[in-house]
Amino acid sequence: MKIRVQFFSHLKDLVRASELEVDVAEGITAGELLDLLYSRYARMRDWDSSILIGAGVEFVERNHVLRPDDEISIMPPVQGG
Repeated sequence: MKIRVQFFSHLKDLVRASELEVDVAEGITAGELLDLLYSRYARMRDWDSSILIGAGVEFVERNHVLRPDDEISIMPPVQGG
């Protein structure tokens, strides 16, 4: 299945794109998607402990099973000001 993945802040600089379409197996989790992205964009792994994952408009845990209609956001922690 194809998943739309959006990147924010310095993560989009590391990937060199603000959005990618990624072909993944059905039943993949958000954590497994991150592992796949790390294999393609190794420098992302440096930020692993602080990465937040959103599916639609909600933050999700890494064990969240992705659905074909999910829009996934990969971002650093949100900072207020």
